[in-house]
Amino acid sequence: MMILMLVTMIVLLLLGFPMMIPLTTAAIIGFVMMFDGFGQIDTFIQQMLAGIRPTALIAVPMFIFAADVMTRGQSANRLVDLVMAFIGHVKGGLAVSTAASCTLFGAVSGSTQATVVAVGSPMRPRMLKAGYKDSFILALIINSSDIAFLIPPSIGMIIYGVISGTSIGELFIAGIGPGLLILLVFSIYCVIYATINKVPTEPRASWSERLTAIRQALWPLGFPVLIVGGIYGGVFSPTEAAAACVLYAVFLEFIVFRSLKMTDIYQIAKSTGLITAVVFILVAVGNGFSWIISFAHIPQTLLAGIGINEAGPQGVLVIIATAFFIACMFVDPIVVILVLTPIFAPAIASTGLDPVLVGVLITLIVAIGSATPPFGCDIFTAIAIFKRPYWEVIRGTPPFVFMLVMVAGAIILFPQIALFLRDLAFR
Repeated sequence: MMILMLVTMIVLLLLGFPMMIPLTTAAIIGFVMMFDGFGQIDTFIQQMLAGIRPTALIAVPMFIFAADVMTRGQSANRLVDLVMAFIGHVKGGLAVSTAASCTLFGAVSGSTQATVVAVGSPMRPRMLKAGYKDSFILALIINSSDIAFLIPPSIGMIIYGVISGTSIGELFIAGIGPGLLILLVFSIYCVIYATINKVPTEPRASWSERLTAIRQALWPLGFPVLIVGGIYGGVFSPTEAAAACVLYAVFLEFIVFRSLKMTDIYQIAKSTGLITAVVFILVAVGNGFSWIISFAHIPQTLLAGIGINEAGPQGVLVIIATAFFIACMFVDPIVVILVLTPIFAPAIASTGLDPVLVGVLITLIVAIGSATPPFGCDIFTAIAIFKRPYWEVIRGTPPFVFMLVMVAGAIILFPQIALFLRDLAFR
């Protein structure tokens, strides 16, 4: 049954169908085979509805809406200008600024694809003009966007928290350390790359220009303070923080900056509604898919075959990381989290692993996979936004994927990279 379900998904994906179609078709095939027809289809529908019932999922459309408002407004550009004012003049400063801008925008959007658009659109022309190779630029943008999946708010962490029952607030705080570590590693690589390739530096900004950039970015910098500070201080739950983020974004772009008009609300709401519908369909069908394979005892059979129960905590983390990484090279990250998390849940519980640590690792791995060939979703976002061929987009990715995998290995070996801030805030 499982083989037929997987073959169905792969064939439909190769034929170009959007992810929701292969996943739904495979789930229905599994249901029909298991129950000999559609007689109990209402049970499957109930499982699908159960997947989108948790109230924490309300945060997803709100963060998507807030990110769309900021992308269409001035917040993204003001954050980019702030970073450029302080480090744009150092060797590799333009590339480092791109990675840092992805980190800052990730702290207000939670979406890798929104970050590719918001940061990549203004930074790519600047880097091309400065003499960077386009393959390096594209790889830097799509891989730096991985940081947005770790720095709170993270849509991936919300989905994982809902599926696993893990505290979303703790996941948010725990993602900060690994996100900053990735930024540090990428920055070092950018400096080395610029030095080897003799990329010229940008003019140094004057202190008056820096003060202007600070003043203009003060309002957008309120987003991470609002989200992280509100959750850390016990003022907001993650869902309430999302609502506050929407209110703040609307206040900034419509009233303070006046960069958007009320007529723009329709297009923003339409875009948010379409993305949210896709996400919720994937969540619903993914929950039904997971229920089918769990009911058929497929996870237990697979995990027993690879000896995961005898692997020990670090071995389990390595197996989890490998499985999620390979899956996200072919399938949407949200689907992978929905399908694989329940499969590994018994092994996680039996080895006593901290679910927050596992959640941070999974979030990082699916982010890596989303920027990794052949079907990483961020690759196709970059193709659509920058109008560049597939091979040019992926040509520069290997060094970045290697660095990201090294960071994932460091988290497995040294869990406090992820857990230090969580323990400081919640223990």
